Amino acid sequence: MATLRMIDIAVNFTDGMFRGIYHGKQYHAADIAAVLSRAWSAGVQRIIVTGGSLEESREALKIAETDGRLFCTVGVHPTRCKEFEESGDPETYFQALLSLTKEGIEKGKVVAVGECGLDYDRLHFCPADIQKKYFEKQFELAHTTKLPMFLHMRAAAEDFCDIVERNKQRFCAGVVHSFTDSAEDRDKLLSFSNLYIGINGCSLKTAENLDVVRGIPIERLMIETDSPYCEIKSTHAGIKFVKSVWASKKKEKHDEQCIVKGRNEPCLVRQVLEVLAGCKGIMDINQLSETLYHNTCRVFFPQDLDSAADALLAGSHDLEEKI
Repeated sequence: MATLRMIDIAVNFTDGMFRGIYHGKQYHAADIAAVLSRAWSAGVQRIIVTGGSLEESREALKIAETDGRLFCTVGVHPTRCKEFEESGDPETYFQALLSLTKEGIEKGKVVAVGECGLDYDRLHFCPADIQKKYFEKQFELAHTTKLPMFLHMRAAAEDFCDIVERNKQRFCAGVVHSFTDSAEDRDKLLSFSNLYIGINGCSLKTAENLDVVRGIPIERLMIETDSPYCEIKSTHAGIKFVKSVWASKKKEKHDEQCIVKGRNEPCLVRQVLEVLAGCKGIMDINQLSETLYHNTCRVFFPQDLDSAADALLAGSHDLEEKI
């Protein structure tokens, strides 16, 4: 495989599957080292480990400290926002998030506030009013730390955009990751000049999904796996554009040289890139990867932007015009 430069902005390394635990049962030993080795070999340069609660964010930071190419977020997922109140003291919980964020910034590891936002598909985990209250609260984290935001929006575009509009001066930039909503919702997000859209296998399931993705300018896109979830499956509309494949084995026959069948992992972000190029009709996948790489650096790693960044951004317009 030719080496491309990619950043996977969403990996759930805190999930038990990377410790060999599936549905509460141990099938194999922890294998993050092998998973990372495949990612680096595939051209992944950096990975952002997702935090979804105070405790999970602590774990994400510990994982990020194990490799110079790993980074993380600190925040509370919408489905977990009841934790603020179940803690017994929401303000103390918030202050612990803030303290952890500052610690992670000092270590050079925390690059965003999140994962936070709204998820109305899973209101059985957390009611909408609590989600909204603590989504808005987390803009204080971004405002205080000057970090960008790592955002989640599922079937909640109207309320989500209302909250972002009220708080748009309180955060520098952000990405709405794992985007699966409509063209109308896409356009609402694109109306915020400081928001990017992250896509993964879940964003590329249907022909309608692909049409929505075609309408996102590449200078506003990032790619991710959201592993161990959101793999590109053989039934997905985008599969016809996939060129890179890895040997896989079922978890019962775990082999560190193979990916676990049904478990997504960061090396497969390359497939997301291939589907994006295919559905947009972009022939130069290397330039596409560079544009997305610089989009991601612009938000999460601004200190690492090289002198070619602006030229690449300009080049992204040329790519679109060739379609």
